[in-house]
Amino acid sequence: MSLLMDLSSEMIHALLPAYMMTVLGASALTIGVLEGIAEATASVTKIFSGALSDWLGRRKLLAAIGYGLAALTKPVFPLATSIEWLFAARFVDRIGKGIRGAPRDALVADITPPHLRGAGFGLRQSLDTIGAFAGPLLAIGLMWLTAGNFQFVFWIAVIPAILSVVVIVFAVSEPARSATLRKVRMPLHPDELRHLDSAYWRVVAVATVFTLARFSEAFLILRAQSVGVSMTWVPVVLVIMSLVYSLSAYPVGILSDRADRMTILAVGLGLLVLADIVLATSSGIAGVCLGVALWGLHMGFTQGLLAALVAETAPGELRGTAFGMFNLITGIALLAASVIAGALWDRLGPQATFLAGAGLAAASLIGLWCLRGPLRRRPSA
Repeated sequence: MSLLMDLSSEMIHALLPAYMMTVLGASALTIGVLEGIAEATASVTKIFSGALSDWLGRRKLLAAIGYGLAALTKPVFPLATSIEWLFAARFVDRIGKGIRGAPRDALVADITPPHLRGAGFGLRQSLDTIGAFAGPLLAIGLMWLTAGNFQFVFWIAVIPAILSVVVIVFAVSEPARSATLRKVRMPLHPDELRHLDSAYWRVVAVATVFTLARFSEAFLILRAQSVGVSMTWVPVVLVIMSLVYSLSAYPVGILSDRADRMTILAVGLGLLVLADIVLATSSGIAGVCLGVALWGLHMGFTQGLLAALVAETAPGELRGTAFGMFNLITGIALLAASVIAGALWDRLGPQATFLAGAGLAAASLIGLWCLRGPLRRRPSA
C-alpha cells in the first residue's frame, strides 16, 4: 500500500517543481514556501494522528483514512490551472500523509523486536523508497511518450493511489494490542508527555538540526534543470536519489544494530556536506547526478536510524505520540529550511543555496555530542 501511494505521489512530485516554474511561472521562493508548508502540514497532522492511535490502541483505521484522503486529492493535479489549486491539492495530500504517517511508524515499532529496530526501520525505508524511484522512472517514460504532457502523467498517477486504498482496507490486518501496555487517556496532556524523557528529546533535537540542513528535494530537481536537463528527463534526479537511498537504508539499518550509532550519523552528515558542495560547484549533468547520489546515500545513513532511535527512547504506549511530536518539530524545521533555500536561490542562485546547506550540515555535527548516551546504548534482545 505504501509502495503504491509513493509511486503515485512521486510521479507527481518529480514533475511538479518544473511544472510550476515553467508552465505556471512560479518562482523558486514560491516553490520553497509551497513545499515547506506542505511538509510542515503533514508533520503537524502526525502529532494528532499519532496521539489518537495511542488513545484508540489501534493503527489501521487512521492509516486507511490517510491513504484515502491522499487518493482523493490526486485528480486535482491534472485539473489545476493555477498555483492556488496546486497549493490546495498539495496541502490536503500532505494532511493525508500526516494522518497515516505516525500510526504506521508506531505499528512498525510495535511489531519489531528491540534488537532489530535499526534493521526494521531500514527495511521500511528501503521498501518505501522503491515507489520513490519507480514513480519518477514512470514519469520520465510517460513524458517521453506523450511529448511532455504533464496532465496525462498526473492522471495516470491517480491509479496507484486508488489501489493503495484498496490494499489497506482489504488486505492488511492489525495485530492485537499488547495487554501489558498502559492505557493512555490523554496522550498530549503534560502528565503523559513527561513520560517522554530526556533521551527522546535529545534525539528530536539532533534530528531538527539535521532537517535544517536538508531542505526539500524539489531543489534537486531545480538544480538539474539549471544545468540544462530537459523537462522529460529532469525526474531522473529523484530516480538516482531514491535508488541510492533504497539500496543503502536496509544495510545501514542492520549495521546500526551492531555498531556505534554516533559514528553512523556522523558519516551521514558528512555525506550531506559533500553532496551540497558537489551540487553547488558542479556545472554539468554528471556532477549534479553525483551530488544527488550522495544526497540519497546520506538519507540512507540517517532517516531509518533516527526513526529507530525514536522507537527505542519512547514508551510503547506513547509511540504514536512520540513519532507525531518528532515529525511536527522536524517538519517546522523543514519549512524554515525550504523557505530559506528558496529565498537564497532567487537572490543569489543555486550555488549559494547548496553552500548554505553544507555550512548548516557541518555545524550540526557538533550537535551529535548531545546524543552520546542514546546513540551508543544498545537495545536489549
